[in-house]
Amino acid sequence: MFQNLATTDLILILLYFILLLGIGFHYSRKEKNSTDYFLAGKNVGWIAIGASLFVTSISSEHFLGLAGTGATYGLVVGHFELMATFFVLLLSWVFVPFYIKSGVYTMPEFLERRYNKSSRMYLTTISIISYVFTKILVILYAGGLLLNEIMGLDMAVSAIIMITIAGMYSMTGGLKAIVHVDILQAMVFILGALILTFFGLRNIGGLSELQLKAPAHFFDMFRPSSDPVFPWTGIIFGVPILGIWYWCTDQYVVQRVLGGRDINHVRSGTILAGFLKILPVFILVLPGIIAYVQFSDASLGDRAFPALIAGGLLPTGIKGIVIASFLAALISSLASSFNSSATLFTMDFYRQFRPHSTEKELVLVGRLATVAIISLGILLIPFLRFISSHIFIFLLKVQAYISPPIAAVFIIGLLWKRANGTGAIWALGSGAVVSSFVLTFNFLCDGGYIYIPFLQPIAEINFLHFAVFLFLISSAVLVTVTLIVQSKSSDRMVLSTGFIDQPGIVQKIGDTELKWTKINVGFSALLILIVLMLYAIFF
Repeated sequence: MFQNLATTDLILILLYFILLLGIGFHYSRKEKNSTDYFLAGKNVGWIAIGASLFVTSISSEHFLGLAGTGATYGLVVGHFELMATFFVLLLSWVFVPFYIKSGVYTMPEFLERRYNKSSRMYLTTISIISYVFTKILVILYAGGLLLNEIMGLDMAVSAIIMITIAGMYSMTGGLKAIVHVDILQAMVFILGALILTFFGLRNIGGLSELQLKAPAHFFDMFRPSSDPVFPWTGIIFGVPILGIWYWCTDQYVVQRVLGGRDINHVRSGTILAGFLKILPVFILVLPGIIAYVQFSDASLGDRAFPALIAGGLLPTGIKGIVIASFLAALISSLASSFNSSATLFTMDFYRQFRPHSTEKELVLVGRLATVAIISLGILLIPFLRFISSHIFIFLLKVQAYISPPIAAVFIIGLLWKRANGTGAIWALGSGAVVSSFVLTFNFLCDGGYIYIPFLQPIAEINFLHFAVFLFLISSAVLVTVTLIVQSKSSDRMVLSTGFIDQPGIVQKIGDTELKWTKINVGFSALLILIVLMLYAIFF
């Protein structure tokens, strides 16, 4: 046990855990009601919002998955990080005013205000299920794999340790504890990833040597439309669907925004997260290419990141910092998954059946729900061995089947005031039926159980292309059913979200607020400019 680790490394990791838990428990003593527990008292500042958004979106599956995909396919996977900068700006400037005006705790609650209760129940159910199987289970697998590779810990033991640490402060302190811990997590994560990238590049001989030794196609950001994994058509048209769903409508991410002090802090925080999202291309994807060159192994896959840490590149003490950075991302995302799941269960299920619940009762149910999710995570540990060897691609494929109908009802719901609840639930339901059919058919074809020649193109469709196809179907169903079914949806939208209640969204603001808005606009423009320059210069 603890192979390849010196005493200094172990001490640094232990000190990190002590500091992390100390901060978490410090803030856990300050919650008083459900708003405190689930939305951090709606008093989160912009730095905490930005840091929390960033580390929540970067977990163990990104450490292993981005590096592993980089070691197999090259920089093309960096699109998902660079394009995320546009989606956080979309969240900031388009979606946030509606969410704040609505005063909701959850995204399903917003969907009920906009459409109906059925759409709320659908989104709550699908969100909790997806968090368990695409976040908690995958995070545990990725974390267990790395800790097994570099520390010799059994994967089941690793999973129990991770669940216990993340569960302790997320259960007691809720979102307030999580977002303040995330400030520390972000700093540790960035430091550790930068250190590993620096030592990896130094060992190879620099960036120019890396470009010479790696296959030329590793640095092609746009692949042919026939590429089986990352076609340029899928990148341009499919990634935005997944991105809008994840960054603008998913409780896992948006909960940090809902806890913001005011719209100015929220916008500044999301813009900060956008700048931070540029980093993973260079400190997570690039190390994957470094691992490919370092070990001359095309089959590294998700073992690329652990191989770099365990490969003798890092001096004693430095290795402990890098491992702590990985654990920072892992524990932050795991705690966020627990908290988001508990929030959805408490506010969208429990409060519906007990509308007169006291604040104390809601907080207690939230804690009990967190315990239940933690227990479920432990029960799922035996299933870790069934996770795909390419974690990041596995996650993207699952998201391509889940996200398009949800993205469609949110986007059309905000852009078209006539869209109604009947159309929304038909769009969500039909999307679920189509994706279930295609997913089952693909599984049967890949396993060799069936072969139907004229349906073979369905089995071979790229997951990003399928996301576009499913989004168009869901959108068409929503629009068609809305036009057929009469509804007072436009009145409902004005009352619940302030769609055309301009004074409710665009208020007369003072000099301080105007100055803050100008700064946010300026930094938003700068962020877009930097990303476009990166595409133009490097890719």
